[in-house]
Amino acid sequence: MAGNQKRPGATRRIKKGPSIGTGGKGRKALQGKGPTPKAEDRPYHRAYKAKQASERGAEKRSAPRTGGPRDRTSQADDVIIGRNSVLEALRAGLPANVLLVFERVDADDRITEIVSKAVEREIEVREVSKPILDRLADGSPHQGVALEVAPYEYLQPGDLLEAPSPIRLIALDGIQDPRNLGAILRSAAAFGAHGAVIPERRAAGVTVAAWKVSAGAAARLPVARATNLVRALEDYKKAGLFVVGLDADGDVELAESNLLDGPLVIVVGAEGAGLSRLVRETCDQVASIPISSATESLNASVAASIALYEASKAVPR
Repeated sequence: MAGNQKRPGATRRIKKGPSIGTGGKGRKALQGKGPTPKAEDRPYHRAYKAKQASERGAEKRSAPRTGGPRDRTSQADDVIIGRNSVLEALRAGLPANVLLVFERVDADDRITEIVSKAVEREIEVREVSKPILDRLADGSPHQGVALEVAPYEYLQPGDLLEAPSPIRLIALDGIQDPRNLGAILRSAAAFGAHGAVIPERRAAGVTVAAWKVSAGAAARLPVARATNLVRALEDYKKAGLFVVGLDADGDVELAESNLLDGPLVIVVGAEGAGLSRLVRETCDQVASIPISSATESLNASVAASIALYEASKAVPR
């Protein structure tokens, strides 16, 4: 517009000739950043997260399997779950490292005593989330509490001979289900047995599942591990104990056995397979439990319970 050229700043001054350069200050900004990374290499991309998850899964599959809590043996710390089992373990004074309690647990008398005993023994108490307890329990019901204990300390078979007379023992010939083991330990404690003997190999040990089913009896009943069960039974016979095996094809019915009132070892065979040949030959007597013909056989823990009860009745009062 006419007349505006006289207003200061209205005109643009243009420098003529060469000017001082930037000294390369803007050169870096003009350089390319290279090819665009693949989607799986970009940390915030969905493909990157999927790749990481896949790699973690591959690592787990390739890692050596050490077993979950229910499969742990004396090679590693064990975890006891369930209110009754944890309480019995604390009452028995089992060495424990940490008590884990669900952060929103419904406290009852058992939980109160569990926490109180842990504090008395200066055991660390941690409040944890349910997923943590679920993972430790490996699918078994934990009732909001778990106790990390030192590995179970097995005795030697000969240690059980120090029990008061008449000695009453239960021997398990290849029981592989830890729940059956736990149920047998519970019955053995209920009917006055002084201990249990299990093979060192190809048999269930005192694990989380056994602890749970035993309702804490595993804390009160000593368990010995035999390198060779047949040799252990022979040593018991030399020490004056009678060895009575349980089998459906026994030589005598259990209730008619004349060996139940003295020092005794009752031998229970494996689930399905029954007594092994060498163990059967080692027995002083093989007894059967009469059942209805409509039932093929009894569960190993049920058969053990019946035998332990019959033996307890035979002991002079």
